[in-house]
Amino acid sequence: MAANRVPATIPARAGIGLRAPHYAALTATRPAIAWFEVHSENYFGDGGLPLAVLERLRADYPVSLHGVGLSLGSTDQLDRRHLERLRLLVERIEPGLVSEHLAWSSVDGRHLNDLLPLPYTEEALEHFCRRVEQTQDFLGRRLLIENPSSYLEYADSVIPEGEFLKCVAERTGCGILLDVNNVFVSASNHGFDAHRYVDAIPVRHVEEIHLAGFTRRDTAEGEILIDTHNAPVAESVWSLFAAALGRFGPLPTLIEWDSDLPVLEALLAEARRAQRQMDECLEFAA
Repeated sequence: MAANRVPATIPARAGIGLRAPHYAALTATRPAIAWFEVHSENYFGDGGLPLAVLERLRADYPVSLHGVGLSLGSTDQLDRRHLERLRLLVERIEPGLVSEHLAWSSVDGRHLNDLLPLPYTEEALEHFCRRVEQTQDFLGRRLLIENPSSYLEYADSVIPEGEFLKCVAERTGCGILLDVNNVFVSASNHGFDAHRYVDAIPVRHVEEIHLAGFTRRDTAEGEILIDTHNAPVAESVWSLFAAALGRFGPLPTLIEWDSDLPVLEALLAEARRAQRQMDECLEFAA
């Protein structure tokens, strides 16, 4: 580990995403937050302000790297240049956790501005597991894989998403990043029980939790929820988070807020609420 850095391990406490509009406030005030998570691709450069701020904060806080562009579910070849940049960032920052998505976002070399779900079939499972194994071998460390939010389902899907995610973890040795907001959004859009989804995920595989805000949209076919990360966590998601804590216990928990960013204090307040629920879970268990 680099000199003058706190340990890399992400504590089982609430953290926030590191976003550019908050750089100045964070470096000036060094708030009492347990850890930060960053989108890996934003720090692939060899220098510049983002990387300088990240390295400065890394001296005082653990950091998790959360990828959004590797497109593990794609049928394109794995992007070796992307992997090389990610490995260099891992070596430079020494993150406590590295995560990606159960999703795809590219085809024939063209990248889409969204994380799209997979068809949950045996063929897709074998393909995705192979890609996770290749990535873990290249990086020399385990990944966490996050459940997606989704708005459409494939007619060919034959495996429930939670079962698919569990199989990925068991076959590859990866962990699970359980996005509670994504579970709620997808459950609302597709009509399944969010609590049953959470209850079906084996405790031993879950190593991190995400919380975020969503947006309601009216369509010709009815209301859908969009995983926009631009609002406070909804009360219904806080309730599902409480159920998740009851099952998994306190885990590293991130407040995601990526657009329409509030002032830093509002984001820290969301993290404090998450931490209170985690503390209450420990008190109840005692």
